[in-house]
Amino acid sequence: MSISCIVKALLVWVAILLLAIANGIFREAVLLSLFIKSAAFMLSGLLLCLCIFVVTYLTLPWLGRGSPRRYWAVGMFWLVLTLCFEFVLGYIIQGHSWQQLLEPYTFKDGNLWPIVLLVTLASPYLAARLRAGQD
Repeated sequence: MSISCIVKALLVWVAILLLAIANGIFREAVLLSLFIKSAAFMLSGLLLCLCIFVVTYLTLPWLGRGSPRRYWAVGMFWLVLTLCFEFVLGYIIQGHSWQQLLEPYTFKDGNLWPIVLLVTLASPYLAARLRAGQD
């Protein structure tokens, strides 16, 4: 990936991060008051997956055309950034234990975090395929 592509991918990831934070606030403030915990977490996870894919789809032309390998590289870049953010924030800044940090990966209480991570990884490639089918 070129430096330009990396910078653009980073900026798109920051937008996704801001949407993820807003999604978490929405889950805590609204969904958990309307639904049982497992349903609120499932809806929040599905909403975040949708947001990630929509942002990816809309920003893909700005990221530029590329090969499938490039799209997977962008997805891997986003995945690594997300994991680093989660673990740095959780472990170093918030002081959570490793057990607390790994709990979202177990699907406990309807948490779809592993699926969100897969969508993060695959969205650039899938959005490119969808856009190619529309040309």
